Amino acid sequence: MTDQKAAKGHAAAFAPPSLTAKDGRKVLVGLSLEEMQDEITTMGESKFRAKQLWQWIYNRGASEFADMTSLSKTFRAKLEEHYVVGRPDVVEDLISSDGTRKWLLRFADGNEVETVFIPDTERGTLCISSQVGCTLTCKFCHTGTQPLVRNLSPMEIVGQLMLARDAMDEWPSSAPDRSITNIVLMGMGEPLYNYDNVAKAMKIVMDGEGMSISKRKITLSTSGVVPQIWQCGEELNVNLAISLHATDDETRSKIMPINNKYSIKDLLDACRNYPGLSNARRITFEYVMLKDVNDSLEDARRLVKLLKGIPAKINLIPFNPWPGSFFECSSRNQINRFAQALNDAGLSAPIRATRGEDILAACGQLKSESERKRKVRPSSTAVPQEAAE
Repeated sequence: MTDQKAAKGHAAAFAPPSLTAKDGRKVLVGLSLEEMQDEITTMGESKFRAKQLWQWIYNRGASEFADMTSLSKTFRAKLEEHYVVGRPDVVEDLISSDGTRKWLLRFADGNEVETVFIPDTERGTLCISSQVGCTLTCKFCHTGTQPLVRNLSPMEIVGQLMLARDAMDEWPSSAPDRSITNIVLMGMGEPLYNYDNVAKAMKIVMDGEGMSISKRKITLSTSGVVPQIWQCGEELNVNLAISLHATDDETRSKIMPINNKYSIKDLLDACRNYPGLSNARRITFEYVMLKDVNDSLEDARRLVKLLKGIPAKINLIPFNPWPGSFFECSSRNQINRFAQALNDAGLSAPIRATRGEDILAACGQLKSESERKRKVRPSSTAVPQEAAE
């Protein structure tokens, strides 16, 4: 079986359920414009009406048909009969002492993911999940301890941004001075193992008459699913981030089992061929600092050699501990020495500030208490709610 077929088989095995509300009505969020036009013309309405509906949902953020005042009452009544707009249900909404905000979201089948907003001086970044759980089992990552349940649908991916905009009062898409300026697909899951659904969702997000977020403001992070990297660049052309975390295959395979399938050489060859790569548009390499594992100056020197010829930025990430983790974070002095070695070689190597640690929203911590809570939550509160809450 080829790598492409294997990836398709993976996606099919963990496919999301068809999204309907409990009463059987179809969910509109997640449909492309063409799909929405097909739905509406089947009802006997024009493509123009479908375009209006698209703008109400994705540009203005309307969650109820009654609010779509430019549509006729008759049309709104027909929509109400057959469809819901659709939002995930908020189970928990936590705000860190540093302003980081984390939502625990539940979908119609009862599965849950976490979405995080990270405010900064000049921008605000929303970290979106692409799967329930994760299949990669990276040893330093809390999410990797939660087994993969399934992929998220386009509705469930787009719905995370819509929910965040609801909560932060950031509609319409053209509103000035929005807090959410950037999106990173760095939450729960491996986006390239759910590529088709992620791609469809991001095309909705990037649409200028929809959610209107530029591809230059979207970053997809992968642990190294090599066959889909070029496809992502060719079709979406979003920014690329690589979870590297080691400079030799032996170490990387120990902490990131995906390296047994796609070696560092294969991964970096794919990076060199990423469409649109330039000094003005670099690949970000994520590198979590693990004491006595990957933080030596020899590692720094190997990293410089590995990235030669690739327009790159290295994000050095102090390891964020979580209950049960057996790694330690490198000392601050060692992280600074590592960063200096990279900087002296002409590479940009900022040290990422830890954000949201008190609510387990920092890098590598997503999963939080949600799985534990689900195990102890009374069954009466675990009944899936309608997608159109």
